[in-house]
Amino acid sequence: MSASEDIWILGIHMTKFGKHPTLDSVDLGAEAIIGALADGGVTMADMGILAAGNLMGSGGIGQQLQKQVGQTGIPVYNVSNACATGATALRTAIMAIRAGECDMGLAVGVEKLAGAGLLGGGGKPKSDEKVWDPSGRYGAVANPDGRIGTNTMPGVFAQIGMEYGHKYGGATFELFARISEKNHAHSTLNPLAAYSKAMTLEQIMGDMMIAYPNTRSMCSANCDGAAAAVVVSGEKLRTLSKEQQRRAVKVSASILTTDPWEEACQILPNVNTLTKNAATQAYEKAGGGPADLDLVEWHDCFATAELVHYDNLGLCEEGGAVEFFESGATWRTGLLPVNVSGGLESKGHPIAATGIANIWEICQHLRDECGDRQIEGAKVGLAHVIGLGSSCGVHILEKSGL
Repeated sequence: MSASEDIWILGIHMTKFGKHPTLDSVDLGAEAIIGALADGGVTMADMGILAAGNLMGSGGIGQQLQKQVGQTGIPVYNVSNACATGATALRTAIMAIRAGECDMGLAVGVEKLAGAGLLGGGGKPKSDEKVWDPSGRYGAVANPDGRIGTNTMPGVFAQIGMEYGHKYGGATFELFARISEKNHAHSTLNPLAAYSKAMTLEQIMGDMMIAYPNTRSMCSANCDGAAAAVVVSGEKLRTLSKEQQRRAVKVSASILTTDPWEEACQILPNVNTLTKNAATQAYEKAGGGPADLDLVEWHDCFATAELVHYDNLGLCEEGGAVEFFESGATWRTGLLPVNVSGGLESKGHPIAATGIANIWEICQHLRDECGDRQIEGAKVGLAHVIGLGSSCGVHILEKSGL
């Protein structure tokens, strides 16, 4: 078996996101896997690798899923990489095929998060003393959460959005709310979204404030869900049926980055730099640029995050994110639709599933299988995900020409 640079998504599936009190992670993950295999017209016996992503569980999700969908002796990689877990699992399967270890592989991400509450910190003082005493391996560089600043995700991304506004101007509370209004409107056409409900600007701005300028409606929704994808080498794909070839989606670029060294990088996450680096590498790998994209699905964990990523992914000139949004380009009917699924604010964010679910949305459009929310003539799409800690996954996908 030879190494392959030519990688395709053969089958892909996501479950309904939301509350699933009667299903556990294995149930949801198995549903996504079985759906992806059926979508690709293959079985577990065809798989040469399984990469399984789960963040909040106890470990070993891949082996647990095997017992549910079929144990075939293949290598299993259990992946945990913050919110980039699903994208990392997919990249793991892609790299195995590129290395020539197999010609077909499976990636899945699953999470049970309904009712989990606020993630990423806790806001509790380190001690009852008035003086903060650094301790432990990271004591000298750990952020003193609960004393100054915040380590909760709404607070971190609120600061990121506010910093952009201070630097370039125009990023008002109302503007962030309008970004959220767009995504909630898009969700009404997505039956798999956790919340398929339009919200007015007044409702969004008047909702409970979580971390200014992010109200509750401007935050990603914790929920249950899973997504899975079957990837295949180009050589193997050419041996399959014409219908399988027609529906396959080419992976033009699969990139994963982490924070580069910076003066403050040991304390403050920099989602801008690692995203810009991932986008630059992805465009170079795919042989194109932002002008070639027909739609984008990215990590709008908060409305503030969506704004800065217009800039980070090169959809506008540096500092031009506000003007780009104001142009109407990012609406479903605009020049470059962003988060047609409703994004994480409406579709939901079961952490490990999100990276593959974003790719599922792109694939549906490139296959012309998105129904009422279809972006007509879509040929190229980009899926992006951020995991603080930090990591960034970017995948560029192309419509099949086979």
